Amino acid sequence: MSREPVYDILTGLVRTVFAVQGLRVNITGQDRIPRTGGAVLAVNHTSYVDFMEVGLVGRNSRRNVRFMMKAELEHGIVGFLMKHCKAIGVDRHAGAASYRRALEALRNGELVVVYPEATISRSFELKEFKSGATRMAIDAGVPIIPIVIWGAHRIWTKGFPKQLGRHRFPINIRIGEPIPAAEPGDALTAELRTRMNELLGEAQKGYPMPEGAPWVPARLGGTAPTPAEAAVLEREEMARRARAAGRQTR
Repeated sequence: MSREPVYDILTGLVRTVFAVQGLRVNITGQDRIPRTGGAVLAVNHTSYVDFMEVGLVGRNSRRNVRFMMKAELEHGIVGFLMKHCKAIGVDRHAGAASYRRALEALRNGELVVVYPEATISRSFELKEFKSGATRMAIDAGVPIIPIVIWGAHRIWTKGFPKQLGRHRFPINIRIGEPIPAAEPGDALTAELRTRMNELLGEAQKGYPMPEGAPWVPARLGGTAPTPAEAAVLEREEMARRARAAGRQTR
């Protein structure tokens, strides 16, 4: 692993935050993260801080993962961090350029993190997957490694107050077997989602989930929105954003 001072400092800060919060991180399948060579890390998305857990997974295998982040963040402190951590800026209006950068990184032996759901799941179940992760793996000729994180949403997610104190939340991370990018895109996306759904079940197994808790999926007795209800909330949020953008351009 090449030295990247800014990345090293951030990793130290993340480990300190975990220690202060008393997080109990349990990882299975760590040996499935390759020590060399490119791969797409496909990760479920339930929290604003799950990138920290993904970064930890990479460092445990002496790898620095490369995140795909909104291009509008490429300024100020965040922009500085993105540059020095080799993050890939994604411009939603000019996605071809960021896609090419991601392919180049993969072909150069990097681990690129992709969230197939694109946005945070309010139901804490897997949403429908976009095809970007599988297309990227096929075009770059690298495997996809499915990763599921369970518990990070209790720290900070949409519609909930932050829990940044010493709460000792357990965080389960399950890493699946690498999937060769050999099937057609749609079939590979379907297989990826199936594998990640199985990993989600493994991550949830034995996890203490009080009945009626708002962070527990409705399917498991919690009061989180069902996938259908979450889809309605997401459409409402997008409509509000569109109205706000319209007011700003007037």
